[in-house]
Amino acid sequence: MADAQTNTGTSAPAQPAGFPPFKTETFAGQFVWLAITFAFLFVILWRLAGPRIGGTIAARKGKITGDLAQADSHRKDAEDAQATYETALAEAKRRAHVLAEENRKRIHDEIDRAKSVAEFDANRQMNEAEARIQATRQSALAQVAATAEEAAIAIVAHLTGETISPGEARAALGPVN
Repeated sequence: MADAQTNTGTSAPAQPAGFPPFKTETFAGQFVWLAITFAFLFVILWRLAGPRIGGTIAARKGKITGDLAQADSHRKDAEDAQATYETALAEAKRRAHVLAEENRKRIHDEIDRAKSVAEFDANRQMNEAEARIQATRQSALAQVAATAEEAAIAIVAHLTGETISPGEARAALGPVN
């Protein structure tokens, strides 16, 4: 016993060496502490972490659902805007067609009006020209008749030596066209 006191200074029973979890004498205690630790961690995860994880998952699911609903709403708004745009475009095309048709009609009417005015002026000028031509023709025929009378009087005077009156010369020549 003196030997034991000199080495360690206290008396303690000797323990066999080895890895403590593999010691069969401590298996029962290790299982108890394992069950207590597992139960403690399970309760912590179940009461604290579980609701937080579930809340996060629910929040993400809600956010995704909200984003999908908002995207669907934006898609419907875009479709409505597209339909409104197409309706406005069709209306603008229809109005442009109506305006073009009205302008075409108005221009056609103006052309017809200008054409009728031009035809009226041309007919008036043609009638005036025909009247002037007729007057000039009458004047020329009168001058030809007068010249023919003078020529007939001169020819008779030259050939026969007698003078005839302008009335006799006119009767001898006949009507002049």
